Amino acid sequence: MKINILGCYAATPRSFTNPTSQVLEIQNNHFLIDCGEGTQVQLRRNKIKFSKIKHIFISHLHGDHFYGLVGLVSTFRLLNRESELHIYGPKGIKEIITLQLKLANSWTNFPLIFHELTSKEPELIYENSKVSVSTIPLKHRVYTNGFLFKEKEGDRKLLIDKAETYNIDFSLFKSLKKGKDVVSEDGKLIANHLVTADPLPPKSYAYCSDTMFDTDIVPLIKNATVLYHESTFLEDKADLALPTKHSTAKQAATIAKLAEVQKLILGHYSTRYPNIELFRTEASTIFPEIILADDGKEIIVE
Repeated sequence: MKINILGCYAATPRSFTNPTSQVLEIQNNHFLIDCGEGTQVQLRRNKIKFSKIKHIFISHLHGDHFYGLVGLVSTFRLLNRESELHIYGPKGIKEIITLQLKLANSWTNFPLIFHELTSKEPELIYENSKVSVSTIPLKHRVYTNGFLFKEKEGDRKLLIDKAETYNIDFSLFKSLKKGKDVVSEDGKLIANHLVTADPLPPKSYAYCSDTMFDTDIVPLIKNATVLYHESTFLEDKADLALPTKHSTAKQAATIAKLAEVQKLILGHYSTRYPNIELFRTEASTIFPEIILADDGKEIIVE
């Protein structure tokens, strides 16, 4: 699992920082999560192929999370894209994007499919044979969702030397990987556990930006491999977090601790702070496994 941070700062873009956007690589899927201004430039800068992106997830309709979307869609058109592009986001996202395309007479030459979200309860919005994506309802100033990306349990690991010892024909290896018992060439029933090992534990990634401190999300992200949680402010500006419905680094760490996640990525920093290491310092008093997001950072989870 790999997380490519394209942008992770709040509000407006600057010459050296970008608003929110990420690419999650999981089980050969490349999911674009949020699409602030400059996303397509950051995709090029980080050498991520546009053609690999088939699903885009927009958390909410504040500009620093989707103002780069129509530009990216238009570029796909100029690149003669033919494959479908699916966009998941709050109701209204279709009207916003299609109006701009209509007035610019720039309809796409590829299928552009919108999945508008309205539910305030968690819901499964995408799945294939390897991964599922569900919403995480968040509390912000407008309708907002986080997203939980979960690997499905993989095939069992075949122990080739054991299979040969038990005289199992090659044609039965696929059945063994699926957890089935098989009959050896000499007619003996071989229990699956004798010749296979458990698959690696499925990984999961919980993306939560933007949101106020809200313990209601804890059961939804329990034991996630990695949690990305916004930390717009430090505690010195906690008085701003509540009315703007954002979180502090300390509050993000508290959520990580309660949810017993393995690692916490902090991001969505207010640009008022000169050094993002301040966020690590504050959060580490609550939760030790901290990663600081930064533009262009690649986070690999083994």
